[in-house]
Amino acid sequence: MKSPERITIALDEETAGLFKKMKDDLGMSQSELMRESLKFFSKHKSLFDFAEDKKVYTHAEMLSAGEHVILDIDHWILFLSFIDTHPEKEKFWKLHKEVCVAHAEQFKHKLYNAESILRRLEICNFFKLSKTSKNEFTLIFGSDAPKKFVKAELEEIFSGMGFLVEIKEDFSKLRVKVIHDL
Repeated sequence: MKSPERITIALDEETAGLFKKMKDDLGMSQSELMRESLKFFSKHKSLFDFAEDKKVYTHAEMLSAGEHVILDIDHWILFLSFIDTHPEKEKFWKLHKEVCVAHAEQFKHKLYNAESILRRLEICNFFKLSKTSKNEFTLIFGSDAPKKFVKAELEEIFSGMGFLVEIKEDFSKLRVKVIHDL
């Protein structure tokens, strides 16, 4: 059997501390930790190529808690279109508001500000977010269908958190001006 290839690496203080902590936490030898880390990075490097860390972590957090699902955008638009034509659509909107009030309560305890809430909903793929100034944002929708859903959600969440915002509708866009938040 061929002897394993040996390498020497230099780590700065921060990385050396992280390396030691991971080695201790995982109960691995230095060599085993390096091998596993390289295999992990090789297998998942595409995540680092196309997605920012915050987005990947938010997706993982949302999905692992079991409170969110991944849904094809065509199904999402279909559901929203169906709701608008359903005879009991007002019941849906009432229940939607109740869910949003619960979200406001959850977000309050996490000390989210208005921008972090908008960024979290952008990660859910409801819209593309464009920050137009320090306190102004444009939410761009691929279709007009989710605009009513998102507007109702934002109104309830921001109101429930005590934020003062102004939301204006444009064609396939919402413009959000934060007047007061955390």
